[in-house]
Amino acid sequence: MDSKMFCYQCQETARNSGCTLAGVCGKSAEVSNLMDMLVWVTKGLSQVSTRLRSEGKDVGSEVNHLVTFNLFSTITNANFDDQAIYTRILLTIDMKTRLIAQLADASNLSEAALYVESDRRTIEDKARSIGVLSEKNEDIRSLKELITYGLKGVSAYSKHANVLIKDDEALDSFIQSSLAALLEKKSVDELVALTLETGKWGVTGMALLDSANTGAYGNPEITEVKLGVGKNPGILISGHDLRDLKMLLEQTQGTGVDVYTHSEMLPAHYYPAFKKYPNFVGNYGNAWWKQKQEFASFNGPILMTTNCIVAPDASYKDRIFTTGATGFPGVKHIGGDIGETKDFSQIIEMAKKCEAPTELETGKLVGGFAHNQVFALADKVVDAVKSGAIKKFVVMAGCDGRSKSRDYYTEFAKALPKDTVILTAGCAKYKYIKLNLGDIGGIPRVLDAGQCNDSYSLALIALKLKEVFALDDINELPIAYNIAWYEQKAVIVLLALLSLGVKNIHLGPTLPAFLSPNVANVLVENFGIAGISNVEDDISLLVG
Repeated sequence: MDSKMFCYQCQETARNSGCTLAGVCGKSAEVSNLMDMLVWVTKGLSQVSTRLRSEGKDVGSEVNHLVTFNLFSTITNANFDDQAIYTRILLTIDMKTRLIAQLADASNLSEAALYVESDRRTIEDKARSIGVLSEKNEDIRSLKELITYGLKGVSAYSKHANVLIKDDEALDSFIQSSLAALLEKKSVDELVALTLETGKWGVTGMALLDSANTGAYGNPEITEVKLGVGKNPGILISGHDLRDLKMLLEQTQGTGVDVYTHSEMLPAHYYPAFKKYPNFVGNYGNAWWKQKQEFASFNGPILMTTNCIVAPDASYKDRIFTTGATGFPGVKHIGGDIGETKDFSQIIEMAKKCEAPTELETGKLVGGFAHNQVFALADKVVDAVKSGAIKKFVVMAGCDGRSKSRDYYTEFAKALPKDTVILTAGCAKYKYIKLNLGDIGGIPRVLDAGQCNDSYSLALIALKLKEVFALDDINELPIAYNIAWYEQKAVIVLLALLSLGVKNIHLGPTLPAFLSPNVANVLVENFGIAGISNVEDDISLLVG
């Protein structure tokens, strides 16, 4: 059968090769092709904005925010709404047309920069010729996509910072100049260099978001999070956007409606600013991929602030809302640009008419071990390492997913020796954070730094330990890396770690399909990147 699309940006891509008829994630070929088109015209816009900067002209935050929003919209499981993606294509074409008019020299611009069609059928036809496979050289294609996915990841971090009125012009300039470079003919060596540079700027993006979140909500602190439910009706909030949560909490005060977190919103409980809201009850459910079952049993409305949304069942489709870069056909969308207050009244009014959530589990879990909190425990941690009470740290950050092979991470955590501590961030934690693995001298054996967005904390913790132990090389630390990946934010985390000099990272449950054999060999030979095998052998290799 002829290919209708091609996408291999996530870990679940078909046959670990590429989705060609429809995405395993659920996106249609039509949406996939429109996303390819959105990325292409965004590269064209970026070529124009980069040239404007070279002429000494100001680009402005409106352009920067458009670029990062566009890339964020194309991340796996973020937006399935073909009309929304088409609208953003038109917005981007209009923006670059206005910017071209400001250029002193508009010669030799690419086709992507000059493209001005608005007819949807024409755009859809064009999309079939500019997708991933339009680059015929496998290694060049692999590196260009690796960079693109890294830029999507760092754009997600930047977008979250932007809504808290935090911008970094240098970061935006890099994102756009890199997108422009991907339109040009580049050698393998040039693209390898740009890949590593992308990782470096990934660290900058993580730092920007960390500063925005902690500046707005305080530093995360050790927190017990309730897993049960109350008697009031509730609203369930999922995704990553903390500002959306703050607005929702403010608007639900005195309404008799409780608010629960789901999946990657769990770490919101760790921030001091959110603890003042009496109706902020606890966490409901697990990682994103279980939402069909868990959203149905929640009974009340659900707000998806970012990825990851799964095609909703009829049992709750009328109760689910999207906002920001997220969208799904037939699902109600709550608007609101950067700096604006979103109106969640229709969600709140719906919640008042719903039953309280059906209880899934009881008990609690403990988190809040971001860099500031771990630094406060530094003496205790160092003493435990020096005494031999802690022999090894294992970074098990990243993403969870539907694949049965991901049970490996649960079994790996169970099999770790009692003198090891897991450092985690992201939804991969749901594979083991509820196992009650105990503690070492009062230090929990699972230290959760927060969202995948908070992986920056894991890097800072490693750098702090390197400093404390006066080591020359970060790889001399007693830290092993066994990371689960799923989407493009995990890609930028990987590239960021490589830029910091971290080696011997194990990545699973499969290596990315977008890594050609030659590119994979470069990562293996230069950085010791490897896949996973089985629990027993990997424990022996990574922990000893």
